Amino acid sequence: MKTPPESYLIFKEELKKAKLEKEKLKKEYEEKFMEMNKELSRLKEQISSQQDLMKTTLEYAIRLEENLDHFRNEVATTHSKTRNSFL
Repeated sequence: MKTPPESYLIFKEELKKAKLEKEKLKKEYEEKFMEMNKELSRLKEQISSQQDLMKTTLEYAIRLEENLDHFRNEVATTHSKTRNSFL
């Protein structure tokens, strides 16, 4: 049996190294991709929480404003009634 030429053996070894490097890079890429997805999920959760907090804050501010308007009207009504009672 004839031995393959040296250039073929070198090429075969280089091809094997390239495949191993490709697998290594693929694994690193997949790990980074999963890490980025986790970070993206965490950021989405934070944004959602902040949106909920802002919504709650706005609703509270609106209720306070309505209560303040109601209180002002009540004070004005009471003030005008007390003026009229002295006349």
